[in-house]
Amino acid sequence: MQTPYFFGYGSLVNRQTHNYPKAQQAQLQGWRRVWRQTTLRPRPFLTVEPCAGSTITGLIAQVPNHDWQALDQREAVYDRILVRSVTASAPSNPASISTYTVPPEKYPAPNKPHAILLSYLDVVVQGYLQEFGTTGAAAFFTTTVGWNAPIRDDRQTPLYPRSQRLLASETDFVDCHLAKMGCEILT
Repeated sequence: MQTPYFFGYGSLVNRQTHNYPKAQQAQLQGWRRVWRQTTLRPRPFLTVEPCAGSTITGLIAQVPNHDWQALDQREAVYDRILVRSVTASAPSNPASISTYTVPPEKYPAPNKPHAILLSYLDVVVQGYLQEFGTTGAAAFFTTTVGWNAPIRDDRQTPLYPRSQRLLASETDFVDCHLAKMGCEILT
């Protein structure tokens, strides 16, 4: 029986947030990343939604022994779905690849946008910098929608449970891209 894989497009791109074996770079065609606003939590979720003509990068990794329990628990508010349009950078032939999504109809949207946690965004961008360099990390910003929400600067006291320490060059990269996009930063 072949081992299933997952496609990670957010914090799962940062290998420091998990220990899944044989992770490799991949692309998912026909999808885009979006900051999903819900009343479920006081912060948006990074998710994916179908989008013709769009391609995003991320990582695929094995789910050993078909044990989805730990990953499903980590991604508890998301729906796990099979995706078919994944291209991996290294030769592999996974039996199946799933990803996690929060469809817009699953939870109601708030009246006012919640702030994106900077500690969460930092983890995601750090992963993209490590995996895809500055060009790939810059593409994360341009291939993600929903940047109309403010950014909550929680770097000194991170609220994101898998927060990581960033190099000064990494925080400068994040800050520069947020400034280019005109994002409002809340302290």
